[in-house]
Amino acid sequence: MLDNCLLIDNLCCFRQVKQEEMHALYKGRSAAVKEDMVPSKQSEMNPFLSLSQFVLTSGQQAIQKHSKISYFEVEILDAQTKKQICVLEKILPSFTIADVKHKFHKAYPQWYPSCVGLHQECAGPLLKETEVIKNLAASSIITLYFRDLGTQVSWITVFLTEYTGCLLLYLLFYFRLLNLYGMEAISHRSCHPVVNLACICHSLHYIKQILETLFVHSLSNGNTALKKMLKSCVFYWGFTSWMAYYINHPLYTPPSYGNRQIIPAMVCFLICAAGNYFANTAVVQMHKTGTKSHFVRPTYNPFTWLFKLVSCPNYTYEMGAWISFTIMSQTLPVAVFALMVSLQLVFWAQRKHCKYQKDFKNYPSYRTAMIPFIL
Repeated sequence: MLDNCLLIDNLCCFRQVKQEEMHALYKGRSAAVKEDMVPSKQSEMNPFLSLSQFVLTSGQQAIQKHSKISYFEVEILDAQTKKQICVLEKILPSFTIADVKHKFHKAYPQWYPSCVGLHQECAGPLLKETEVIKNLAASSIITLYFRDLGTQVSWITVFLTEYTGCLLLYLLFYFRLLNLYGMEAISHRSCHPVVNLACICHSLHYIKQILETLFVHSLSNGNTALKKMLKSCVFYWGFTSWMAYYINHPLYTPPSYGNRQIIPAMVCFLICAAGNYFANTAVVQMHKTGTKSHFVRPTYNPFTWLFKLVSCPNYTYEMGAWISFTIMSQTLPVAVFALMVSLQLVFWAQRKHCKYQKDFKNYPSYRTAMIPFIL
């Protein structure tokens, strides 16, 4: 009996232990389930929280971005009197001088953008229309000086007017449409072959210039003052009339050495005219490719080989053409015109040569501006 009582007690204790273990295991599982349920609720809330945070942060970023936008005020003064004309407000940093001119035109409709010249300094150079305002700003207020440029004309109009006038004026003298020599002189006219050759060469030169202006040169949309165009036309037209008057005069004296002087000079003139055309074409092709990191180099065309020695062979050929025309015609007006044109070409060539040396670090040191090894 005692053994049976002990066995019963042991079974009771074992059952109690098992119940306690099962109860503890149940509590652990329920706690684990509760712990698992909490993150699931948080995970359901995460998209909403993320969306809220995105809206709030994007709003803050938009406010910060808007607060970073700064405007400039452009004060425009008269370049002569230095009195204030106006103040243009809310000028964005990305605005160019062209945009400022258009805004100035809205305030003062009588001043067209093409007639407005703006300087950063009173006696300084004109600012380019592509210049960005933020590059000129030392503070939030920018002071610019206004100058009236007068009536403006496009560059293509300038060149066509100059060249067409020279062509027509020479032909007027050649065909004696202007009665400048008198009837007696015309009746005793003795036309030398060199007079005809001079007319052909002169006409070919300006016809080439007109065609290049229309179809070769990529002229910018810039303008120049009408006064400058008139001065240029007076210069070219005046010299053309002077040359044509003497070469086509009934008492004109042909060159001293006859055909031995005329033929080589004419051949040299034609070669220089062709070289000028091909050099201009090479420059235009380089600009059209948009490779500003490269300068013009010689091509397979022999007329472009002069690029090995000079920066502006088109000016070299131009000067050579007028020197050849001087030798062929042997007249003082042509010699004076060739000298004046050569001086102008040398000035332009030196300016371009200095620009090339500044822009390109690997620019050939042996190149000169216009005349090989000399200038």
